[in-house]
Amino acid sequence: MRRVDAIHLAGYAASLALTLAAFGIAKFGWLDGTIALVAIGLAGLVQAAIHLRAFLHLDFKGSQREDLQLLLFAAVLIAIMVGGSLWIMFDLGHRMM
Repeated sequence: MRRVDAIHLAGYAASLALTLAAFGIAKFGWLDGTIALVAIGLAGLVQAAIHLRAFLHLDFKGSQREDLQLLLFAAVLIAIMVGGSLWIMFDLGHRMM
């Protein structure tokens, strides 16, 4: 097996495990309250780091300009999506009151 295939399989397995753990926390109530939210958030951050390393092949040894631009662009997109979703939900909540 080639090294690239092993990295892809390991990344897939780790991502699947983190996804199942987050769903388990949410569905079956393995953790309660704020601890559950923190655990799910941390699982998401770790999964994002795994995706950057295993699938996008970004290493942070000699961070190149293109890698930095990619990360900044991804951060802007995530901020727009999360901010827009929160804006819509709060607006709908306000209109329902």
